[in-house]
Amino acid sequence: MTQYQIPGEPPIPLLLRRSARARRISLRVSQLDGRVTLTLPARLPEAEALDFAQEKEAWIRKHLSKRPPVWTLEDGAQLPIEGTLRTLRLSDDKGIHLGPDVLTLPRDKPGSQLQRYLKALARDRFAEATDHYARKLGKHPSRITLRDTRSRWGSCSSQGALMFSWRLILAPTDVLRYVAAHEVAHLKEMNHSSAFWGQVERLFGSHESQRKWLRTRGPELHRYILD
Repeated sequence: MTQYQIPGEPPIPLLLRRSARARRISLRVSQLDGRVTLTLPARLPEAEALDFAQEKEAWIRKHLSKRPPVWTLEDGAQLPIEGTLRTLRLSDDKGIHLGPDVLTLPRDKPGSQLQRYLKALARDRFAEATDHYARKLGKHPSRITLRDTRSRWGSCSSQGALMFSWRLILAPTDVLRYVAAHEVAHLKEMNHSSAFWGQVERLFGSHESQRKWLRTRGPELHRYILD
C-alpha cells in the first residue's frame, strides 16, 4: 500500500491499494480505526484514483465524524483490561503494576511497554483457556499465536494452529474464553455446522451473550492505539 493525504483541515491520511481483481475504484472508511483505503484496478493511473478521492472528501469527512473520539494514551486515560476499566497512571518507576482500578506504567515509552504487557497477559489467558477446552475435547492445538487482526477474533488452521487477537484481553473474561472454546472446537469440526456449534455448547455452554458482545462492542477494542 502507498500512503497519501487529502489536503484540508485536518489532512486525511489515505492508503492507496492496487488490486488485480478490482474492476473499478472503491473507497472504504473503516469503522474500526478510521483508516481510509482507496482501491483501484491494477492499470488505472494513480492520478485518476486520487482525483476520485478528492471529489469524495465531504463524504469521507462525514463518515469520519461519526466515529467515537480517538483514544489517547496519557495520564488519567481509561483502558479496559479483562473487561474492567483501569485508570492509567504514568510513573517514573520501572515496571507495570496492575491494580483493581489503576494500571501504573513507566513514563518512558509507555505505549510499547503497555502493548508488550497486554500481549503477555493475553497469551497467558489464552494458553490457560485453550488447554482447558482442549482437554475436554481430547484434541490439542499444534501452536498458539497472537496477532492484531481486523477481520476476525480467532482462527484455526487445517494443521491445528490457533490464532487469536491479543485485543481480546481488553474484553470481559468470558468473551475471551468463548473465543478460545470456539477455535478449539474447530480442531474437531472445521466448519460452522450444527455439529460444530454442538461442540462449542459442550465445551463452553450457552454463548449467545458473548457472541452478541463481540458483534456490538467488539469494534470498540480497535479504538485503543498503543503504538
